Amino acid sequence: MSGQAAGFLELVVGENLILDDEEWQVDLVEPQFGRVLLASRTGTRQTVSFRMLAHHPRCRRSTVSTASGQHLQPKTESDLSVHQRKLLRIRRGHLLEVETGYRDGDPFHPGLGEPRPQYDPDCTTVTQRRRAKVAELQALDPEHAKVLGLSHVSYRTLTRWESKRRVDVTMGCADDRWTPASRGHPSITEAVRKAILAVRQETLHRSKINMRARVGLIHQYVLETFGEEALKEIPSYGTLRVVWQEWFGTGRARQRYARSALLETTGEHVILERPGQVVALDTTVLPVMLREAVFDDPVTVHLTLAMDVYTHSLVGFRLTLVSDTSTDVAMLLRDLTMPLPMRASWGEDMEWPYPGVPAALVAEFAGHSVAALPFFSPETVTTDHGSVYRSHHLVQVQNVLGVRVLPARVLRPTDKQAVERAFGAVRSMLFEYLPGYTGVDASDRGADVEGDAVLTVEQMEQLLATWIVKVWQRRRLGEHAPCWDPVGDHSPNTLFAASMAQGGWALEIPSPSLYYQLLPRHQVLIQGKRGVKIRGLWYDGRALDAYRAEEGSGRGGRHKDRWTVHRDPRDARLAFFQDPRTHEWHELRWTGLPPEDEIPAFTDARVRELLTAAKQAGLKPRSDSELLPLLLELLAAYAKAEQWPGQLTKAQRSERAREAAQVKAAAADRPAAGTVGAAVGSRPARPVLVDEAVDAERRTRREATVLQPPNAPSRLGDGSRRRAHALLAVDDIVAADADSAGDNEADGEDRQ
Repeated sequence: MSGQAAGFLELVVGENLILDDEEWQVDLVEPQFGRVLLASRTGTRQTVSFRMLAHHPRCRRSTVSTASGQHLQPKTESDLSVHQRKLLRIRRGHLLEVETGYRDGDPFHPGLGEPRPQYDPDCTTVTQRRRAKVAELQALDPEHAKVLGLSHVSYRTLTRWESKRRVDVTMGCADDRWTPASRGHPSITEAVRKAILAVRQETLHRSKINMRARVGLIHQYVLETFGEEALKEIPSYGTLRVVWQEWFGTGRARQRYARSALLETTGEHVILERPGQVVALDTTVLPVMLREAVFDDPVTVHLTLAMDVYTHSLVGFRLTLVSDTSTDVAMLLRDLTMPLPMRASWGEDMEWPYPGVPAALVAEFAGHSVAALPFFSPETVTTDHGSVYRSHHLVQVQNVLGVRVLPARVLRPTDKQAVERAFGAVRSMLFEYLPGYTGVDASDRGADVEGDAVLTVEQMEQLLATWIVKVWQRRRLGEHAPCWDPVGDHSPNTLFAASMAQGGWALEIPSPSLYYQLLPRHQVLIQGKRGVKIRGLWYDGRALDAYRAEEGSGRGGRHKDRWTVHRDPRDARLAFFQDPRTHEWHELRWTGLPPEDEIPAFTDARVRELLTAAKQAGLKPRSDSELLPLLLELLAAYAKAEQWPGQLTKAQRSERAREAAQVKAAAADRPAAGTVGAAVGSRPARPVLVDEAVDAERRTRREATVLQPPNAPSRLGDGSRRRAHALLAVDDIVAADADSAGDNEADGEDRQ
């Protein structure tokens, strides 16, 4: 009855409800009067009507376990083993055959021999089909029925499965004994519990030790604290090892998910009758070079497009700088279910135009003005065979949204030819007019495509959204006209309006919490004051304070005593935790973030680089605060913080511009190498040798140490000359030199 994510309300005696954050139990149901009697734990009783419960905004089912009395998180298929998931599919097939006559629940893809005569919905009632199913299961071999878990299925069992399936579509047919509430370990007394926690706290500060050493420390703590008598209460090594792994984990946080089962096709054509029945999804490289907003460099962008095959409406798109991931696909599927808000530059002609549902009513439910683009909950999504569409995360998204993601058949382009032709139409109608268009082939590419790119990623996203609402949704379909009016003029908008008039339209807008539910899940343990550890990083927040002292979540099954935390791989700074008591979502911050300041967002790829760099540097930090310097170094690999344009004032930017202009002018004025000639009347400068330069420097230092210049040293041989007896006078030497010079000139004239 309730439209919340918790599902329908089963008003039966003994059912627990949460009404205005208070727990009530159903004591009496009077359907003939349309009312129910509720009783609280304090003894208060009140009578309310079905109408009030159906429209009450704060009414939901209680998540308290009847066995343990604790608030438990919802059970999922990942809590089951491989064998249990097979049994669940078998039970679901039998139940769907009772309801619809087909094991898969889809009359368009019947199995061999379906529907069988005793289960034909056109010839039998639900009661007859249930009795036929009980007779069929009782006729099975007892040993086979026991192995399949169908040995005690009765008429009442089928009705109980159906009522539980209305509340939880995925786990409605599951046996509660497969995921029992955790009962803990009775052998762990209070003394042993204190010893385990004390040893855990002690080993956080020591070097890594094995489990045998931890057990020895537990015995030492019990002996010294509680005496020798308490040693008899300590369980065996195997029990302590299991308890240690359940409470603190083994370090293997990677979990395993179930593989999605492929439905066999029969080769029959699917006749489309309504919007959202089949949505084609595909990714391609955008044939226009864009500029990213950080360094203004030309980049290649991937375009993911979603088309409704019935109306040929482009109901969603995404632009990513890297190839799309499962998170991008999940957010794109979420966009299909939510109305597109009006943008600031859009006029009234682009507002919600479809008749039958006023624009004011849609805006009231959405909380904002809605653009003229259909939105609905898709039933089947057709994709290619990319790994992103076959991931475990996308299987989880299918269960949350209630859609089926079917890959196209190999070498069958007709399975998603609609979206392939849409890419070609958008190319010829829009992309070819834009600068930076790369063409169909590399040989047809322009001379400088990267230099022609002028549009940024944000501008392209705005342009594409405006073009889809204003042009594509209004264009004439031509050969894509519907089968009931092949010669009429129709557009995607008119086809959607016609389908609303023919079959109606459900105005369902998901809650904002759908974003958190579509993020990848991580099954973790709350490890004291440190919080939870996901992919090598620690996250913590005040929402975990109420559950730190508990030994586990109380859930059973495959992820026993573990808590479910969601995280967006595109921004690893935050994780998200849903409180099982209030069902509110809370943020868990990375413990490495500063207390007040923020740092730029980083992805899982940056986290892997961060941890690799820390390992290579030999760091083993106790908290993520020690990893923050490495993260900031990785984020600043392309540009330093002081070089960011946003960190400079207007005067500093002008100064840098003037400096760049001066450097450019000096380079233009400087002559090229090899073109400089020698000046007139000048001698080419001789290169100075290294020895001469060193001697000159030493001479300058010696001269600077004395007050007056030193006397010149005497010449070699002056001492012997002074002691010689036959020494010529200086004047005689000068005259002799002059005579010899005159004789040489006379000899030259005679020769001429």
